Amino acid sequence: MSKKVMVVMGGFSSEREVSLESGKGAVAALTKKGYQVIVHDLTDTNKFITALNDNKPDVVFNALHGNWGEDGTVPALLDLLQIPYTHSGMNASVIGMDKSLTKLIAEQAGIKTAKGRKMTAKEFISIAPTLPIPFVVKPVSDGSSVGVFIVKKPEDIFRIRYSDPKTELLVEEYIDGHELTVMCYQGKAHVVTELQAKNGFYDYKHKYTQGETNHILPAKIPDDITQVCLKYAETIHNKLNCKTVSRSDFRYNPQQGVVFLEINTHPGMTALSLVPEQAKYIGISYEDLCQTLVEEAACRQLK
Repeated sequence: MSKKVMVVMGGFSSEREVSLESGKGAVAALTKKGYQVIVHDLTDTNKFITALNDNKPDVVFNALHGNWGEDGTVPALLDLLQIPYTHSGMNASVIGMDKSLTKLIAEQAGIKTAKGRKMTAKEFISIAPTLPIPFVVKPVSDGSSVGVFIVKKPEDIFRIRYSDPKTELLVEEYIDGHELTVMCYQGKAHVVTELQAKNGFYDYKHKYTQGETNHILPAKIPDDITQVCLKYAETIHNKLNCKTVSRSDFRYNPQQGVVFLEINTHPGMTALSLVPEQAKYIGISYEDLCQTLVEEAACRQLK
């Protein structure tokens, strides 16, 4: 009898719509593979727990993105309930979602990162005019480039708005050059993609709008630079103990070399997402990728 898989999508974060698209893709792929698929749009925690108790899935396919789904909260709940789930566990998810903490671990592992520091939105407002331009401002814990601003001239500062003055931000030097990304699959990185956004940078709009970004696969960069990207991606994936698949983002220019930006422990699975594209390039279909995630699903064992 085939496994019963509950695909959990939607959620409470700013990435809800993207999560729904990832979930739809996973549902179609797993159905095609012959699994018993249950769909759950997470809008209420009590209803989610009730659905888990009623349906008793063998595996939860975590198609959630952003806060709550991707930051370790749902993995922690599933650990307690002893239900195996896809993607990284609680610890890797918590660390990967925290850009500042990931940055520290990367640096300790010998991975080059951009110079910068963490501060609250309130602190940022008070010191922003004194910061050396260009620089980047981004929430410490968020995904899909939500809330990311690039300041290239003084007047750009006035465009920056965060509703909560306690929001934790990471303010870093801006690294110009090639925007690169690497999937790490089962602990191994294989290929680098360059992202060429048609206007601006690879933000939410460019990630999820058809035709807004050119994907150069493989990236047209020197071989030694490719090898650095692959090595960095594997190193941070394994340092965080990520499971099955992750995606790491980098910038490169000849002056500063390869600079690590962040890791995504629950990469998107939409039609425009990068991980399925790189998987296909190395001979792994979207359906096979989803199947591997299900077959490698696990939860933290109670002792």
